[in-house]
Amino acid sequence: MGYQQFGISPQLVDRIKLKMKNSTVKDRIKSMIEGISKQELQDPAVVRRLVRKASGVLNEKLTSTQEEQIVKFIIAQKIDPNNTFHLIRLWGMFR
Repeated sequence: MGYQQFGISPQLVDRIKLKMKNSTVKDRIKSMIEGISKQELQDPAVVRRLVRKASGVLNEKLTSTQEEQIVKFIIAQKIDPNNTFHLIRLWGMFR
């Protein structure tokens, strides 16, 4: 299920992808999510905190609606950061 089905705009995704090309920003995001577990990525409070921290690092002002859409999207993906297939699937979604 793609991010657009959750109401997340392609323009927002494109801006974030562009900002993630900056190695400093990418490293800050990577260190922020390092060691996160599948269980934590199913917890709305944890995901919301991560989304808020990431939007600060990316200097993206999210509305409460956008934040909620992103949280719901992440939870719906049932991401297991230790499962290579999950990571490849996510990579394909945002290429």
